[in-house]
Amino acid sequence: MKSIRIGTRNSALALWQAREVARHLQNRNYLTEIVPIISSGDKNLNQPLYSLGITGVFTRDLDVALLNDEIDIAVHSLKDVPTQLPQNIEMIAYLERDFPQDVLIRKESARNKEFHELKLATSSLRRRAFWLKNYPHAEFSDIRGNIQTRLQKLQDGDFDATILSLAGIKRMKMDIDYEMLPLMIPAASQGVIAVAGHSDKPEINEVLRQINHKKTQICVEIERNFLSTLEGGCTAPIGAYAEIIENQIRFKAALCSLDGKNCIATDENFEYNETENFGKKFAKIVLENGGKELMTEIKNSY
Repeated sequence: MKSIRIGTRNSALALWQAREVARHLQNRNYLTEIVPIISSGDKNLNQPLYSLGITGVFTRDLDVALLNDEIDIAVHSLKDVPTQLPQNIEMIAYLERDFPQDVLIRKESARNKEFHELKLATSSLRRRAFWLKNYPHAEFSDIRGNIQTRLQKLQDGDFDATILSLAGIKRMKMDIDYEMLPLMIPAASQGVIAVAGHSDKPEINEVLRQINHKKTQICVEIERNFLSTLEGGCTAPIGAYAEIIENQIRFKAALCSLDGKNCIATDENFEYNETENFGKKFAKIVLENGGKELMTEIKNSY
């Protein structure tokens, strides 16, 4: 087989993720070549994602490259990938999830402030809503960019702290202080690197299946089915997290209003089987308990 062309965004974190996929393939004696591509989401760092009105802002350019045979596979941070994929593109492999959590990073001048006193920089509607649920008088600023850019903006900006994905900090081996945030439910499939392939390339897709982590696949499919049924994208105030504990799955999820005052949550333990769509099942329960009206309210506010 010829060298496998791995498409990726060109940020330091995205390139790390692509190299991680390459490492898994090289360990199985496959040749690889990394092809960086600038995504639409990386070209505009000033507007919050929810205001761009674009689905798949970080993945669309990689989809186009995949469909035009400029690359053989595309590596994504799965939480950025829409639940509805373009025709002929399939999600083939998931690497083992490492760090799904959100963490708080403070600037030194805010070291001794209580949570309710912090002015936060985050453009994530999910993070804002979950924070407001606990600290309803909180103030926010928008912030965009890669991890390094956000940390620099934290030092330069008129705010006290920001919230980042722990996965990015760990993968970049950044030596910074952070605080865990149990009040946050991660975005669906946060902390998971996924690989998309073209349906017309079965030979390469079969290679990709060799690096798939089945337990991670089970969990993220539950989370993404939950998100899809609610018709929420990666920018919606929805958290969803599944984990396998011994022989059971624990699934926690919540849909919140933008101001955090109205949250519909679910916390379930169950035995998994492949025939039942658990994500869809739990999302329907949320929709029947006020979630439908809440989703309409959220969509009308964009």
